[in-house]
Amino acid sequence: MGINFLLLFLTAMIAGLLVFFAPAFRERYFKLVLVFAGSYLFSITILHIIPELFSTGYDHGRMGLYILLGFLLQQVLEFWSSGIEHGHIHKHSSETSKGVITLMVGLFIHAFLEGTLLSHGTVVIGDAIASTHAHSDKTVLLGIIMHKGPAAFALTAVLSASLSKKWTILLLTVFALASPMGMLSSSFFISQGVLSKEGIGLLYGLVTGGFLHISTTIFFESSPHHKFQMNKLMVTFLAAALAMASEYLV
Repeated sequence: MGINFLLLFLTAMIAGLLVFFAPAFRERYFKLVLVFAGSYLFSITILHIIPELFSTGYDHGRMGLYILLGFLLQQVLEFWSSGIEHGHIHKHSSETSKGVITLMVGLFIHAFLEGTLLSHGTVVIGDAIASTHAHSDKTVLLGIIMHKGPAAFALTAVLSASLSKKWTILLLTVFALASPMGMLSSSFFISQGVLSKEGIGLLYGLVTGGFLHISTTIFFESSPHHKFQMNKLMVTFLAAALAMASEYLV
């Protein structure tokens, strides 16, 4: 778990700090990175996370509802963050302290929740004791890392346009800690029996719905006029192939 903590934290910090060392930033390259991350995230959600949620003893009758609620919750969070989770780099209302707080609250909740998917622990399901760390494998971890990098870059780009470098780095650090804190907190609550199997199922369902919202939004926004672009198509297929290989071949 310590390695996962460092990977999540350092990915966000390094990607965010690149803003200060990349004055010749090229938007089209950033969009290709976003499309790759979105395709991989969508693929592992369909291939790995959703099948596992419906096969590990959680309430199957309500899991679909939890995923839908997570999808809708992410829509609400994006009203606060203005879509920085999926790489929106634009002028934000961060000129005011209220704008910064709103942006950070939306991003922190999202990042904290996605970190819970990497939790470790055991929970009683029926008459058996089941491990909850099945989601913490490299496939899901890689998906979260690829998603956090562009989000951290976009956050730093937006904040640095209106805040000092000191405050920008401080808020970037808060964001970088959100997912590791979610992972550690959920692991602790699961191990202490605070989270029941229903609570864990709800938590994982919400995160899964959020992943579906973010990844599909990236797809739709990458081609707003529905123009065919071979480079984006190839990147999408490459990411999906990587997800399939990590799921079935590794």
